[in-house]
Amino acid sequence: MMKKMWGFSVQMLILIGIYQVGNQMVRIFHLPIPGTVIGIVLLFLLLSMGVIKIEQIEMAAEWLLKHLGFFFIPISVGMMTIGSVLVNKGLSFLFVLIVSAFIGLISAGKATQSVIMKNEKEKVNYRDHVL
Repeated sequence: MMKKMWGFSVQMLILIGIYQVGNQMVRIFHLPIPGTVIGIVLLFLLLSMGVIKIEQIEMAAEWLLKHLGFFFIPISVGMMTIGSVLVNKGLSFLFVLIVSAFIGLISAGKATQSVIMKNEKEKVNYRDHVL
């Protein structure tokens, strides 16, 4: 049990460290992008390059995803305090939300299709060499 808690703590520290690096990059380079987004991009790059293995963050990432709804409570409360902004700029916000949702859906769909096509191509090539 203690070993599992230690592993979870180390994984959380890795994720928090990446988050903090993203925030510091935004602060130092005066980037117009939130530090969390920079952190996610850094995490993706580190995973893609094999610097970090998924097993090194899996337990903490699963826990964070499992409790994701809890982390949106402050956002919801904050939205209640800016009601006048939503009344005045609500249509603009709605437009941005819809466009960004479609961009996200299309990007995810294209990425999934390319992975499926790559896997199918590898299966065909594997069968050609085995037979």
